[in-house]
Amino acid sequence: MAGDDDPKPSYGKAELEKALIAERGAEATNERRVADAETKGDDEALRIATADLGVRRRFIVMLETCQQSGHLCPPRLDDPGFALEPNPRFDLADWQKLTADLHGRACACRTLACIDALDDSINQLEPRPIDDVRGDEQASTGLTRARECLFRLRGKAVAKITAPAE
Repeated sequence: MAGDDDPKPSYGKAELEKALIAERGAEATNERRVADAETKGDDEALRIATADLGVRRRFIVMLETCQQSGHLCPPRLDDPGFALEPNPRFDLADWQKLTADLHGRACACRTLACIDALDDSINQLEPRPIDDVRGDEQASTGLTRARECLFRLRGKAVAKITAPAE
């Protein structure tokens, strides 16, 4: 579960409720896509539709958890897409802004294609910053949170590592 140091959402309860209603409608659309692919016997379309339905349902669970407890709230509710235009080099401010954006985009994914694209983007971008920004704690936290969201939306449990008792 999220801790007290997790970023607070930038939206209110009313926006969250509207997002949940919209996501439940999108879930119904995804369910129809699965049924249509099953009826047509289109295995590839069925695989994609089923995977996307799973991602959408996990996103809804994240929103419901946020609504009930104020934890695991995605940083944003919009669906910003996943195309990024990275700079060839980063200064500290650029790197912090980019990693915060990656976190927001990762937590807002509703399809497997989005998850895969952001995962690829993080893997390509992470080794690129110059040495003096590579170890920045704020940026590292943004990347870690982005990966946690992607992992959770894939349906994998996010392991929390705690310090050993002294």
